[in-house]
Amino acid sequence: MTKIAPSILSADFANLLYDVNEVKAAGADYLHFDVMDGCFVPNISIGLPVLKSLRKATDMFLDVHLMIDRPHRYVKDFCQAGADLVVFHLEADQPQHIFEAIETVKSCGKKVGLSLKPKTPAKAIIPYLDKLDLVLIMTVEPGFGGQSFMHEQLDKIAEMKELINKTNPSCELQVDGGVDSETAKLCKDAGANVLVAGSAVFGKKDRAAAIDAIRNA
Repeated sequence: MTKIAPSILSADFANLLYDVNEVKAAGADYLHFDVMDGCFVPNISIGLPVLKSLRKATDMFLDVHLMIDRPHRYVKDFCQAGADLVVFHLEADQPQHIFEAIETVKSCGKKVGLSLKPKTPAKAIIPYLDKLDLVLIMTVEPGFGGQSFMHEQLDKIAEMKELINKTNPSCELQVDGGVDSETAKLCKDAGANVLVAGSAVFGKKDRAAAIDAIRNA
């Protein structure tokens, strides 16, 4: 079954716990937590204090997506703050530090993933793939919510699925960016099994119906 990970980037931060509880009750599988540093991406969002507070308030699976420069410096902190899964960008660090960050997350007993920006080819994941629990394909340029889905990324999703099947079949394939009830079917057909959705969930009054529409697309 397709897993749905609503992105709190589109939630109401004045009523964050209310929104989190709503999507939990609506059947969300993961809670996607976007961290932006204003350096790796041209925007600043939330970080460790919000994650620590949220961890105390919910038992949802926290899927933390680090859009930050040199993530190896911070992955342990995010693990300790309550992340269940820490995903960071392959483009954000040198290869030796990517390997270091992967091992740090695993040593903390957490799941680990790598994310690829739209211009990064699927084959770039190969050196790391056997160590990962999840690969995240961005179908927008990371940094802002509400962008339009980049249909040209569908071939990359399909290529990534083939690589996963050959090397690490238990690895999940997540898609983030412009996912709604229409683009969800395209992502699933290409091989994705975890879909991140922001405004397509939090922007709807009936969050359960929104999640069901994406899951069953």
